Amino acid sequence: MSLKETLNEAVKIAMKARDMERVSALRMVTAAVKNKEIEVRPNDLTDEDVLGVLKKLCKQRKDSIEQYQNAGRTDLVEKEQKELHVIEEYLPEQMSEDQVKGFVEEAIKETGASSMKDMGKVMQAVLAKTQGAADNKLVSQIVKNILQ
Repeated sequence: MSLKETLNEAVKIAMKARDMERVSALRMVTAAVKNKEIEVRPNDLTDEDVLGVLKKLCKQRKDSIEQYQNAGRTDLVEKEQKELHVIEEYLPEQMSEDQVKGFVEEAIKETGASSMKDMGKVMQAVLAKTQGAADNKLVSQIVKNILQ
């Protein structure tokens, strides 16, 4: 079953369970997936496309949480955290910092990177290998630390 189908089934299950917060979050996700599907037409939507949408939604939620915390809006922080938790259930398990560091060091050796000018090559190589299981922000931070 594709990730899109899994999300649609999750909406049905949440509706039957009358879990309205989960239904709301999943409907928001499926709407974003539908928009991506329209964007990539006439091609079919792949699981990688859906993962990209989920990552984007996670990043938006994290940014919103930070903004709401700065503004002192704990009610909105809670809502965003609940949505983030639901979205993260459908993402692959994230790698630890040590695992990411290993991929970065391997990519640096493969690309022959020696300075910050080569950061793009290293990032591209690491993200291709981790396939969504590593946080891009963490990868970027590790690459910067090693190349400097």
